[in-house]
Amino acid sequence: MTESVAIVDYGSGNLRSAAKAFERAASDRGLNERVLVTADPDAVLRADRVVLPGVGAFADCMRGLLAVKGMRAALDEAVRKRGRPFLGICVGMQLMAERGVEFGTHKGLGWIEGEVRAIEPINGLKVPHMGWNDVTIRAGEKLFDGLPTGTPMYFVHSYNFYPARQDDVAASADYGGAVTAALRRGNMAGTQFHPEKSQAAGLRLIGNFLDWRP
Repeated sequence: MTESVAIVDYGSGNLRSAAKAFERAASDRGLNERVLVTADPDAVLRADRVVLPGVGAFADCMRGLLAVKGMRAALDEAVRKRGRPFLGICVGMQLMAERGVEFGTHKGLGWIEGEVRAIEPINGLKVPHMGWNDVTIRAGEKLFDGLPTGTPMYFVHSYNFYPARQDDVAASADYGGAVTAALRRGNMAGTQFHPEKSQAAGLRLIGNFLDWRP
């Protein structure tokens, strides 16, 4: 049976590279998966899985998402009410927060309690946190099946999601202090790193998402 994954197009993120990575991961798994880049809320509602990428400032991405008529409601319906597997990437993960503190305080989707604020590394580490960093994975996280703790992933960000509940942290990284590398609550997951830029390990995670039955 053909399943579909909707990659939400709201004017943010490198959608082409994300789509190609999802197509490659599906092919590697032998999955009959249709990857659709779309700004159509109805297509999001029909999809079996939803991906929200994001690059840039929290407020700009949230404004862009809200500017797509009906998309906020479609995401809430598909993900929160229908329980469709969801993956937020980079700022797409951050938008799950209650708020982002960047050039003012701005409301997020409010799916996971917590806020997004600037990284405050010690020991003179530079911001943005950019490049490869080892990820410490919480045991039993299905999205990381086949990936040992300490697997390097590719990061580019200056802001970090600080969740209210540590139970929501699926993976972390050390950058002069703990950085949230991945979140997961029920059917909702997110990665601060870019799996589409993380070579074989990133493709493995994407493939796990395509197989995920939360």
